[in-house]
Amino acid sequence: MATGTPLHQALTSAGYLAAQSSAVHLTGAVSDGQVARILAADYCGTLTDRRLSEIGAQRQGRDVWIVLAAPVAVPSARDSSAINRQILDLVNRARLTGRRCGGKAFPPAGPLILNPLLANAALAHSQDMAVYGGFDHRGHDGSSPAMRVERAGYGRYLVVGENIAAGAMTPAEVTQGWLDSPAHCENIMDSRFSEIGMAFAVNLSSSELVYWTQVFAAPRSSHLANGNASP
Repeated sequence: MATGTPLHQALTSAGYLAAQSSAVHLTGAVSDGQVARILAADYCGTLTDRRLSEIGAQRQGRDVWIVLAAPVAVPSARDSSAINRQILDLVNRARLTGRRCGGKAFPPAGPLILNPLLANAALAHSQDMAVYGGFDHRGHDGSSPAMRVERAGYGRYLVVGENIAAGAMTPAEVTQGWLDSPAHCENIMDSRFSEIGMAFAVNLSSSELVYWTQVFAAPRSSHLANGNASP
């Protein structure tokens, strides 16, 4: 910023991903005491903004540039199990009470059960979107949601559905976005589905940062249990 670069561009050039940011430029201040007095008198609101957690400063002669920011908090892969459980809880709460999706009303539906094979299908597509920068139900290799479910080894199914999202940072944010979208909401409320898997992938070089996939299905026959195939 000391060379005239705008704040957003300066942060990007420095490799800093900011969720919130603000900048202060002081000119004519000679001593630290003068800087402190000017900041207290004119920039108290900026300095006490609870959304800002980190600071950097540069001084050249009588000019001082100060940048305050908070880094983007992307979800971590090590927390994926807890994140998936949070999304499952939010989805099942919506199904428990019933909901209107756009112009269509849905009655309460039974809770969905997490299925690791569906989670694998969801992860494959989230990673595909993150790597190739796409945002589509069709993978870069032309695969459809049903094809990815089959690749994951899910077996025979009655019906398959998929929700995708990009840019959301928390389980609550991504789930609310799906519930606010009629088509995505319909998948969540569809009583034909009995199992679900979800996953996210992160690409800090992309504009969206985080890519989410939610896969729904109903098996045509019961999955293997205790080593025996159900009829």
